[in-house]
Order: sequence, then structure tokens, then C-alpha cells
Amino acid sequence: MTAADAVIRDAHGLSEEERSVRDTVRQWARAEVAPGAAERDEQERYDRGLFERAGELGLTGLPYPEEYGGAGMGAFASALALEEIAAADMAMAVSLSVHFLSQLCIFANGTDEQKHRFLPPMTAGRDLGAFALTEPQAGSDAASLSLAARRDGDDYLLTGTKIWITNAGEAARYVTFATVDRSKGKAGITAFVVEADTPGFRMGSKERKMGIRGTTGYEIVFEDARIPAANRLGEEGEGLKVALSALGAGRIGIAAACTGLARSALELAARYALERRQFDRAIADQEMIQAMLAEMSVSVDAARLLTWRAARMRDAGAPINVPSSMAKWFASDAAMRVTTDAVQIYGGAGYSRDNPVERLMRDAKGAQIYEGTNQIHRLIVAQGLLDTMRREG
Repeated sequence: MTAADAVIRDAHGLSEEERSVRDTVRQWARAEVAPGAAERDEQERYDRGLFERAGELGLTGLPYPEEYGGAGMGAFASALALEEIAAADMAMAVSLSVHFLSQLCIFANGTDEQKHRFLPPMTAGRDLGAFALTEPQAGSDAASLSLAARRDGDDYLLTGTKIWITNAGEAARYVTFATVDRSKGKAGITAFVVEADTPGFRMGSKERKMGIRGTTGYEIVFEDARIPAANRLGEEGEGLKVALSALGAGRIGIAAACTGLARSALELAARYALERRQFDRAIADQEMIQAMLAEMSVSVDAARLLTWRAARMRDAGAPINVPSSMAKWFASDAAMRVTTDAVQIYGGAGYSRDNPVERLMRDAKGAQIYEGTNQIHRLIVAQGLLDTMRREG
């Protein structure tokens, strides 16, 4: 048994430190994040103060080393935090998950100078990060992106458009993927850190989203935006590797957020079932409602366990491509099922925009699409299984 294994853990397998993170974030999320969630959704408004408050609590740099201003607590603690935040407001959890993702690109691929220049303001909660990969014709097929990067002395000139960029308009820096030579396909893709005040870089149209409306989403436009070569992450042609390795870890954060969202819907539906009376008894006494709640409960727990496994594996340095795809796919599908059933249990009241489960259902749908559609994740899992079978003969 290692020293880490010897740490006293509770019935859920959490160490005292991990339990402290979960409980602290839960208390903050319930007290400060949840109360304004419906209003932010209705107004499609991002609350920058919540991000800054998360920074004061040490959450905005939770996975990253203290050397760069982080808490050095890794993927598992981050998953615990994101579940609790999403249980209060999925939009805030998604914003923070994308912030983590942008930092990971820099942390894993940046030079020492880049990491010390970019990360401390981000881990401190002063500078919000964004991840700019998706284009009108490049979603799941990320290798076909067309944002062009042309070398010009000590700079690159970027020209083109990205869409569906979470945190856009609020972010201070954007980890952006462009191609230096489209004829090379994925071998031409290169990663850059783009500062928000870069000349030639601007916000385009605002995305009109179904859900997750409490965080920003914009088209972003590059018109010969001049990016210093010192802001390139890795070498030319290494951009797709930067993106995909970060997205593998990012799926864990989305899975954790989906678990929190589903948990919230389950708890709301169970409380409503105990309160709502039909035919002279609480609807919770009806076996059909009990069966729905039971299936919802299993879905939440299974999503959490798949998420925790992937997070533990990442912290241990094990390959996570398949486990993180499993977690993201299952947890987001579970969130969609659970929120749909929650609306059904509420009946007509659940269809009202005055009811929180309506918002949760809209939020859940987005998670089945972003950071790789769930159809793509099915392919990843299947290919991983078949590759294992081939190796084993």
C-alpha cells in the first residue's frame, strides 16, 4: 500500500482533502451560484463576478501546480468541483471547464516562459480562458479546419472564422487552432495563444443557444490578426495533437458537470414527487413514479463512477482516451434522460419556463453535442475495444 492509498477515505472513496474540496464547493455553489442561475439563463448573461469569486476560492486553477498559481489538486478534485457547480448552474460549470481546457493546452505544451507568462493570471481568476477549435465546416472533423495562419517575420497573420466559442467576449486569451498549410491536412494545424486585444481579432455574431445560456458563446473573426510567433504552442503542425490531448482530459470535466446536472434534476423530481398529490396520495407512492426515480438514480451514480474512474486514471498518468469518452458519452446521455424524466414527473409544471427542470433539460442537450458528439465517442470506444482485441489476438 502506497502513502496515497493509506489516506483515510470515506464511504465514497474520498480522502479528507477531496471531501473538503467537494463540501467547500457545494456550500459556495448553493449559496452564491444557484440563486441567480435562472435569471442569468433568462437574460443570457455571464456573471464575471462568479468567476472572480471562484478565483478567490482557489477553484480557477484547481488542477494546476502551485508554481503557476494553481492548487495542484489534479483531475479528480476538479471533477468533484465541477459536479457541485453544475448542480447549481450548468453554464457556470461549462465556463470553468473550458477555462481549465485552455489552461491545459498551455500547461502541457507551452515553454517555461509561456507558462509563467500566461497561466498565473488565469489560475488566479483574473483572466478567463477560451478554446477556439470549431469552425462552420469543421466540428467533429477537426482536422479539416480552414482558419489560415501565414508567417510574416516574427509573427503569424491569422485569417478566418471560428464559431460556438464558449467564454468568447469575456476571455482574455483564446487557445486557437489554425493551419499553416491546408494542403497538409492535420499536419498543417498549429496552436496559438491569441490575446483578446489583438488587432484584427474581434467578436462576430452572438450564438443564440437553446441552453447553457448563462455563459457566452460567439463567433470570433480573424482579419489578418497579428500573433507573435512567441505565442505559438509547440511547433508548426503539432496543433491537432495539442487539441486532442486536451479534449481527452476536457471530457472528464464535462462528464462531471453532466453528473451534477443530472443529480440536481433527480433531487428536484424526488422532492416534487413527495409533495405533489394526485388521487389523494403523493405521486411518489405510485409505482410508476418510483420506477422512474430508481432508473434516474442509477443513471446518476453510474455517470459519477465512470467519471471518477477516468479522473483517477488521468491523475495516475494512465491512458484516458477511451475512459474519458465513455464518461462523457454516458454522463451526457444520462443527463438528457434524467432531465427528460424530471420534466415528465413534474407534468405540465415541468414544461413551464418558471420551473428549474425545464432549464436543466435544455442545458443537458448541449452536452451531447460539444467536446465531440456522442456518436463520435461511440466510435472512439468501439475502436479502442477492437484495437485491444487485435493486440490480444
